[in-house]
Amino acid sequence: MGEIDDAIERADREAFTRQPPKTLQARINFLMKQLKTTKAVAAEIGVSQRSVERYRKGERKHPSQAIAERIDTAVQARWQPQVRKRRQKQAATATGITVETRARFGYTAPIGTTDDGRFRRLTVHLPPTYAQRLFDARQAGASDQQMRQIIAEGFKDVYFQDNGNRATGLSDITLNDIDYLDLDY
Repeated sequence: MGEIDDAIERADREAFTRQPPKTLQARINFLMKQLKTTKAVAAEIGVSQRSVERYRKGERKHPSQAIAERIDTAVQARWQPQVRKRRQKQAATATGITVETRARFGYTAPIGTTDDGRFRRLTVHLPPTYAQRLFDARQAGASDQQMRQIIAEGFKDVYFQDNGNRATGLSDITLNDIDYLDLDY
């Protein structure tokens, strides 16, 4: 997973209307409902089928840190998919997406202007078209670099060019050296 993927996951988790199960037994039971078999759950979290059965019955209550994290990740990925879809659809059709980042931005500009990349801290609200492109790219398995380029194009249009009102000669914005990136929709 890349930085953009992680940011989308965090934004999805913020959309939860109910908290996921807290106890190990409840989490395993939730995964059983989703994946149907102990074999599938075992494959998902990287343990034996027998371990899954022990977690499910409450015979084993404290998995190692790595296994607990894999269980948590598997539950988070499957928790409230309809809420996630609804929020993403709303962002892609109506509200857009807000990107907060501190990164190095580089660009190609006309002769006589500076095009040196520099760190900037920006919070920019991108229109729904960019949210749709970002979600579509993620769904299609795009690389982190491809998703960065979509965000960079949105920054170019909205922030640097102010929707065509300034810096019209600016082209090819790049988003490099991301210090942090957060999405909200």
